[in-house]
Amino acid sequence: MPRPTTRIPLNTLAVPFGLAGFAETWSYAAPVLHLPAFLPQVFWVIAAVAWLWMLGAHVVRGIRVRAHERLVDQLRHPAQGPLAALVPATAMLLGVDLAHVWPVGGQVLVLLAVAVAAGFAAWLLSTWFEGRLALESVHGGYLLPTVAAALVGSVATHEVGATWLSWACFGVGVFFWGVMTGLLLLRLCFRPELPGPLVPTMAILVAPPAVATVSVFALTDDVVTLPVQAIAGLGALLFLVQLALLPRYVRLSFSLGFWSFVFPAAAVATAAVEWLRVLDPSWAWILVVAVLALLCALVAVVGARSIGLAAHHLLRQAEDVLQAADDQDAEPGPVTGATRVV
Repeated sequence: MPRPTTRIPLNTLAVPFGLAGFAETWSYAAPVLHLPAFLPQVFWVIAAVAWLWMLGAHVVRGIRVRAHERLVDQLRHPAQGPLAALVPATAMLLGVDLAHVWPVGGQVLVLLAVAVAAGFAAWLLSTWFEGRLALESVHGGYLLPTVAAALVGSVATHEVGATWLSWACFGVGVFFWGVMTGLLLLRLCFRPELPGPLVPTMAILVAPPAVATVSVFALTDDVVTLPVQAIAGLGALLFLVQLALLPRYVRLSFSLGFWSFVFPAAAVATAAVEWLRVLDPSWAWILVVAVLALLCALVAVVGARSIGLAAHHLLRQAEDVLQAADDQDAEPGPVTGATRVV
């Protein structure tokens, strides 16, 4: 079987990120619905296994193709590079859950992930400052290194007790939220439409206000302040934009890039659960159940299609191996005075 010449696309890292966001939604919803504590842990274990497996797959493939494509080249790639921020962002979410059973380990993982995310964002920005980045290259994933990672870091550091870092992360996330969203809107409005595989990244637009809502509630002890109301208004508008984009999303051919829909949906669901918890209406549980049901349906569909896609890929690989073996057996042997009968 020939050695691969390209690395695994970085958009596959959206799989564990989406699963971690899904598990986080269940963690926030469990107390509201009085669910057993072990139930969200099932989803956290799945997310952790997916994160470790995906990291291992990328490392193994990277070792096999390093003569053809270096990691630094993939990280500098205008389409793929920003997506690498999904690795530390997912680690932050996993660290928060780990802190529930191992506080020191969880805090160390979160702080290490924040440091890695900050270092990667700084390096990536420095490469963009070289002036070789075309506006056509910008997509929703450009919000990941500076916006998503920072806002997730704000919540994660607060949850593990590193509150001295929470507002700093929040400040970075809010600043670049404005900058990168403006850049993305310019690209989407005044340049040709995104290629099909990158269209799902537009869903990321709805994630920053949702994560910022959860962060503000955490940092202000659940006080309904003017900033959190303003963020909710912006989030509602961007959510309506996503609803308007549904016909375009439905026409897309399925790929693992569809996992880009999962974390934004989970973030919106978590923010909705937080609002219901804080306002505490008597009918809150009805809406929480509805939100969870919709999110579970999305994850089930994307997960089932992903398994089918993986099975098809493995089947194709097996057929290629068998075909290569048949071709090798069919090759004529050396002629030694008589015709070889095959």
